[in-house]
Amino acid sequence: MPAFVTIPTADLAASVDFWTRGLGFFDLFSIPGTLVHLRRWAFQDVLLISAENVPEEPPAMSVSFACVLSEVDSIVESCRALRPDSVEGPRDTPWTTRDVTVITPENARVVFTAAKPFDPNSQEARNLEAIGITAPDLGHTTSKTSNNRDNKEHA
Repeated sequence: MPAFVTIPTADLAASVDFWTRGLGFFDLFSIPGTLVHLRRWAFQDVLLISAENVPEEPPAMSVSFACVLSEVDSIVESCRALRPDSVEGPRDTPWTTRDVTVITPENARVVFTAAKPFDPNSQEARNLEAIGITAPDLGHTTSKTSNNRDNKEHA
């Protein structure tokens, strides 16, 4: 596990239920009554640990997990079915993602973020270009560019 988040919970069973049925994780490993290691995709790991209490309010800090665009609506629906007020969004960002924020039973702030297809004629593309991020010219590529030479050295 190159990175993971550890989340204390006062109700391990309820937390596992929400993370598995709402957020699409699965129980990878458990120590009954103590710890559950959840995984969603490779390198998307969460340790739920039993604790006497949890924060009463969600922190400003969040943890984000990548997903694909077609998953966003089902995550929203699943979480709302389990906890109606747990979801904010989805919302589209200026950097071309669609994000949904979920407040879990432990008051963790979890963001699922999905890349949207890039449209070079969109307002998002113009916003990115205004700060110096330009789309590649996909119609004009050659193997003689310095970028291609650099990529070959690192392949």
